[in-house]
Amino acid sequence: MIEVENLTKRFGSKLAVDHLSFTVEKGEVLGFLGPNGAGKSTTMRMVTGFLPPTSGSIRICGTSVIDDPKAAKRHIGYLPESAPLYNDMTVTGFLNFGAEIRGLSGAAKKEAVDKAIETCFLESVARQSIDTLSKGYRHRTCLAQSLLHDPEVLILDEPTDGLDPNQKHEVRQLIRRLGETKVVLFSTHILEEVEAACTRAVIVDRGKIVVDGTPEELKAKSGTGSLTDLFRQVTTRDTEPEAPEEDAA
Repeated sequence: MIEVENLTKRFGSKLAVDHLSFTVEKGEVLGFLGPNGAGKSTTMRMVTGFLPPTSGSIRICGTSVIDDPKAAKRHIGYLPESAPLYNDMTVTGFLNFGAEIRGLSGAAKKEAVDKAIETCFLESVARQSIDTLSKGYRHRTCLAQSLLHDPEVLILDEPTDGLDPNQKHEVRQLIRRLGETKVVLFSTHILEEVEAACTRAVIVDRGKIVVDGTPEELKAKSGTGSLTDLFRQVTTRDTEPEAPEEDAA
């Protein structure tokens, strides 16, 4: 389970994340939607312990990310935006390396790598050098590394960004399957991801949650049955000036 309460992040005078609160349960796929610059990636980085919050609390499977980050991270599989790869390694070599970093060895390491390759449909390129892979296969390799330790919680930042329509479909179907047994949180600015992969979605605008509900509830709130219309209604376009911050009480 992911529990986020009053999460806030400031960069100097810029308020990037503004008292966000939400939970994600096992068996739930929560889409974290919003325009570019809404605070999605900043929130992901705080939830995974990569970036410290200014204030608020984050708990992963009951463990505080702030107070005990090492223990909390053991529960997390993380796919960051533009995840790095070692181009001179093969897919299998890279996954073996990732498994060793997570403390796996011997039969357990082999089993974990084989399962990640099978889950992410990497069998045909397993012995191939990463620098020869298409973008879709590189993306799947990055996703596979996040699954090596069979985490209870998956946090995926823009997991389909830059993929072609066929690759997006495959990744969305994989996210849905993983969400049947895990807690999944993924950020996106692509509205079709909501119906394709999510059991629930929130829309964030300028660091605040402005809508939270199932895909059906979100469409009903639009008044037209269109997620695009709802998105335009509740988010601020980047041509509009920022509202001044309210004085603290």
